[in-house]
Amino acid sequence: MRVETKSGTETRSRTITGADILVRSILQEGVDVVFGYPGGAVLPVYDALYRKHVRHVLARHEQGAIHAAEGYARVSGKPGVVIATSGPGATNIVTGLMDACIDSLPLVVFTGQVATRVIGTDAFQEADVIGITAPATKHNFQVKSLTDLPRIVREAFYIAATGRPGPVLVDLPKDVCAMNVPTEPQETAMKLPGYHFTTKPESHRIQTLARAIEKAEKPVVLAGAGVLHAGASEQLRSFAEKHSLPVVSTLLGLGSFPASHPLFLGMGGMHGTYAANMAITECDLLLNIGSRFDDRLTGNLEKFAPEATIAHVDIDPVEIGKNVPADIPVLGDAAAVLERLESETGPSADKSKWLKHLKAYRQQHPLHYERSQERGCLSPQYVIERVAACAGDGAVVTTDVGQHQMWTAQYYRFERPDHWVTSGGLGTMGFGFPAAIGAQVAKPDETVVAIVGDGGFQMTLQELAVVRELNLPIKTIVLNNHALGMVRQWQEAFYEKRYAHSVPSVQPDFVQLAESYGIRGERAATEEEAEQVLTRAFRTPGPVLVDCRVRREANVFPMVAPGKGLKEMTGV
Repeated sequence: MRVETKSGTETRSRTITGADILVRSILQEGVDVVFGYPGGAVLPVYDALYRKHVRHVLARHEQGAIHAAEGYARVSGKPGVVIATSGPGATNIVTGLMDACIDSLPLVVFTGQVATRVIGTDAFQEADVIGITAPATKHNFQVKSLTDLPRIVREAFYIAATGRPGPVLVDLPKDVCAMNVPTEPQETAMKLPGYHFTTKPESHRIQTLARAIEKAEKPVVLAGAGVLHAGASEQLRSFAEKHSLPVVSTLLGLGSFPASHPLFLGMGGMHGTYAANMAITECDLLLNIGSRFDDRLTGNLEKFAPEATIAHVDIDPVEIGKNVPADIPVLGDAAAVLERLESETGPSADKSKWLKHLKAYRQQHPLHYERSQERGCLSPQYVIERVAACAGDGAVVTTDVGQHQMWTAQYYRFERPDHWVTSGGLGTMGFGFPAAIGAQVAKPDETVVAIVGDGGFQMTLQELAVVRELNLPIKTIVLNNHALGMVRQWQEAFYEKRYAHSVPSVQPDFVQLAESYGIRGERAATEEEAEQVLTRAFRTPGPVLVDCRVRREANVFPMVAPGKGLKEMTGV
């Protein structure tokens, strides 16, 4: 290599380090950004990143880094890459790993580890990362030999992105990264004899499902996140239109089918629409494409789709029949299944009576809420509708978990795939704001909106520094009811209004907090102010935070209480 010296330019050779090999390997996988936080065990890696000019987003906490990587992965379709140091650096990312594992998000996470010679001695900042993260990852590796590193990196990216996506962790002992070698190991052929997945469905399964669709008089499609992961939204729309199939979405499936489409019934489940939940309850064929049938969707399993033949399409065989027995199990990629069904399915039964029946449900029991003109008692649903009007249907929207998440799912009306980023299976408070950072990094030219509650926002608000540092034009909307809203709602409904620690007495002034980071802050406490402030915020270049003072007593309805069936909704 050529090296500049005081006496001129001379040519000399030098060895490369394990960290150099690591960085070169991830660049070969097409990585364009890394999210992370440095520490002693990963200093060789950070030195290599510095010398290779790799783009790195410095989070202010490791949990912020991994949630940002999740947001990046969700909207880009590429694995999000994270680097954390050993010990507490690694343990701080476990929540994000579990979140990504349940919600099927592809991540490749590199953690530092103490040197191989002291592993198992309780060395400074040592943690059993492999043992800790095994239940929270799709797979994990510990690199014990530098010659294995290129192969392991290649395998990690392959496993993360194929089949059912998920997080893969690579644990890196410091001495392996710091080791010098004269040449880079060339062995990169993957060795994964036990890793198999199926994308193409079996013909006889497709034929059985096709006949069921042809005969069904009251069918419903349940569209889950698997439709989005497979990039199958257009195939789903085409197939639903061809056979007049009404569509219900899961929380994570929102955007897989246009919300304005006449066949769309809304989200199903605990806080789903009346039409969606009644359609599931009364259907004679339930075609689940890429959903896990989780408990927040199904309610009481004994009362779930009691008259229906259940068809379950999923790329993960573990999910088929796990919660709801499948009469027609179809293993395969959602896009491949829909393409096969398109060619195999002939004319189907008349569904005009069924569609008219569901339309009446939508008209008779639409989503509704009370508006308030009292200062500081904004209707949160109104705020969501105004945000949607200002941001437009092309915006990427991220949320934390809680009431604001459900109101956004109900009232935002997503028209496009891959524009909705939320924590579903794990329900992680603090997810939404850093996820917006990752989404904005992935889509720098698109509008990104973070809708958060005042409780969850305080868990990761230190990432405001990243937004300012990178001048990311994220619009952060805080639905501030000065409470842990969903906890408070459940305490009201099931604990005789004993609000144990759900209404904190102290919170920051979010406007002043934003301004302390150099970010514009605004506040709205009435509908008139909300209209003006939100319009101004979305016309302002750069980041803006809007503190919306919403009514504390507002609850999310409809609601299916625990133990109840989907048709036993309250608040309709």
